[in-house]
Amino acid sequence: MVNELVSCVGWTTADELYSCSEDHQILKWNLLTNETVVVVKLQDDIYPIDLHWFPKTVGGKKQAAAEIFALTSTDGKFHLVSKTGRIEKSVEAHRGAVLAGRWNYDGTALITAGEDGQIKIWSKSGMLRSTLAQQGSPVYSVAWGPDSDRILYTFGRQLIIKPLQPSSKVLQWKAHDGIILKVDWNSMNDLILSGGEDCKYKVWDSYGRLLYSSSSNDYPITSVAWAPDGEVFAMGSFNTLRLCDKTGWSYALEKPNTGSVFSLAWSADGTQLAGACGNGQVIFAHIVEQRWEWRNFEITLTKRRTMQVRNVLNDAVDILEFRDRVIKASLAHGHLVVATSLQCSVYSTKNWNTPLIFDLREGTVSLILQAERHFLLVDGGGIYVYSYEGRLVSTPKFPGMRTDILNAQSVSLSNDTIAIRDKTDEKVVYLFDAQTGKAFGDGKPLTHKMEVMEIALDQCGPSSDRKIALIDKNRDLYLTSVRRLGREHSMHKIGTMVHTMAWNDSANILCGIQDSQFAVWYYPSAVCVDKDLLPKTLFTKDGSEFSRTPHILNYVGTQVTVRRADGSLVYSSVSSYPTLLHEYTGSARWEDALRLCRFAKDQTLWACLAGMALANRELTTAEVAYAAIREVDKVQYINFIKDLPSKESSLAHMLLFSGHVQEAEATLLQAGLIYQAIQIHINLYNWDRALELAVKHKTHVDTVLAHRQKFLQDFGKKETNKRFLQYSEGVEVDWEKIQAKIEMELAKERERAANPSVRSSMASRR
Repeated sequence: MVNELVSCVGWTTADELYSCSEDHQILKWNLLTNETVVVVKLQDDIYPIDLHWFPKTVGGKKQAAAEIFALTSTDGKFHLVSKTGRIEKSVEAHRGAVLAGRWNYDGTALITAGEDGQIKIWSKSGMLRSTLAQQGSPVYSVAWGPDSDRILYTFGRQLIIKPLQPSSKVLQWKAHDGIILKVDWNSMNDLILSGGEDCKYKVWDSYGRLLYSSSSNDYPITSVAWAPDGEVFAMGSFNTLRLCDKTGWSYALEKPNTGSVFSLAWSADGTQLAGACGNGQVIFAHIVEQRWEWRNFEITLTKRRTMQVRNVLNDAVDILEFRDRVIKASLAHGHLVVATSLQCSVYSTKNWNTPLIFDLREGTVSLILQAERHFLLVDGGGIYVYSYEGRLVSTPKFPGMRTDILNAQSVSLSNDTIAIRDKTDEKVVYLFDAQTGKAFGDGKPLTHKMEVMEIALDQCGPSSDRKIALIDKNRDLYLTSVRRLGREHSMHKIGTMVHTMAWNDSANILCGIQDSQFAVWYYPSAVCVDKDLLPKTLFTKDGSEFSRTPHILNYVGTQVTVRRADGSLVYSSVSSYPTLLHEYTGSARWEDALRLCRFAKDQTLWACLAGMALANRELTTAEVAYAAIREVDKVQYINFIKDLPSKESSLAHMLLFSGHVQEAEATLLQAGLIYQAIQIHINLYNWDRALELAVKHKTHVDTVLAHRQKFLQDFGKKETNKRFLQYSEGVEVDWEKIQAKIEMELAKERERAANPSVRSSMASRR
């Protein structure tokens, strides 16, 4: 207990904290033994203001030099102080007090902000590198951007984001109605926190858009701090400490008798919080009552090392005890995965008595994701995929990977694939094989035309059909195949103004909140089979019950769980028919699928079935389904495909049905059906390609020219294409001859299809 105001606090480990106060003392608090010792008494002219420890981990590698902290003081200096309290160096930095000092994420630079309105960047050893800004009023608070390439600082009521690149654009906006006292910028979620004398705290994105504003509190907001994982933040004011979700709503409000809380610091594992108080105390808090839900289980963290499991079906309660404090947990796919500071425990929901336990490699786990077959852990050192039996499956890596900034929006896991959105270039998504950790295909990542905000892999079906959904900065929703087999990723836009999304755990159904509608894409892959089907497979209902900025937590079975902006949970149920339909078509039970659609009498289901049947080349079912949704032209085309003489032709026309012209052409050319390939292009008016094929294969040049002439005659136009003019001089067009030649081609194809020995040799050539 100190009597003078405590100005700043900082953690060295998860259980040890240093605090500085106006009586010039630096104290060390040990939370395991509850001992407090004076490390050093500073000179009488040093009144400390801000303290920041040199970062412990850099790019995932533990550093030895985490033994030093920067301390700023009222005399215009900052001091580099060792763990023992020795001042290694004092640097004259500002006129008037140095109000803030912060290391960047890899410890290569220190930034200071002064009462003189200047912001300066210093080297690790305390040499001045540059003066970033000079303005007329004091800079009360400053924060580094996630990549340490931008600075956020206060300027009266304004917030300013300034890139370190000299010529880059500066972002500035009015953020509060009073002077802004504290800011923080989180590297995991890229969100900004500000608190001011207008008694409000606000959450912003890095483009300066307001995401949340609190109502007016009774007193100015004197401190704000993000938890390391960016899921929650703490806010301090006079006799007030509040814990909030990243979307702004409040989990807990405490009214301790502390005076103003001037500085807040989270321990590196995000389980504890310390506050420097105006009445000379240091306040400690730790998070409890976190909750996880899955199907009929709800789990609560009751104490730091204890969880309570409740089965809501029979009210059975199990208590789980852990050796160390719980840092992260995840409950899905029939398993609970709990990471403590040193170990990982895996429970099956069928048996709460015997967990599987293994030791963790590096320190703190910052993210757990689960799929049906395995789960993924992220810590400072890397990304690890483990089986539920505790076997390490793979450790994917890519150049410049920073695990300290990965979150649930930028990483996705399925049974066979891992997707990771790059941080240095947010348009890029890396795709890995979950079993080997190696990049897919030629190792080239998926590149979108816009920055990607959120990614999600579908969870079911064979790995060859794996799809990834992504929401970009424009809030457009896209779908693309993970395995592209040598082709470029073709991005299919399937929604606009989509704020949040989730795949179902038991069928490839996607739900999202689109504008103000709750939307379910019963069969998103329809977009790859027949684009016109997609809107017909979409189910929407009014989403106003979700209020603004809702977030979908999960979509398990037929239930979607949505977190509203005020923190309350809303459940929305989705029909179980689409899931059944996916199950039937996935196991080729086409009769059952038809029966289901006839029973449900629902146009969206028929549209799904049409797409699923076509994707599986099940033409008879597709014909019935298209007829049910009154797509007469498509029914006719399917009948035409069914009557084609050879397998190759019908395959090509199915590819054509889905708009894959090049693949259709390649299929026919491979089978030696040159005329059929040329005819495809004639039908599509791709005249140049038709002529090119005819000339290359020295056949049917006259057919192409004849159709071209007829086309020009019908439209009363003259030939202007040089290549056609050149060839039409030397080739005579005789429709009778052409018809006879075409008949011969078709007869040849029929004959080949009927003669299996020829066909098998063809197939082996293919």
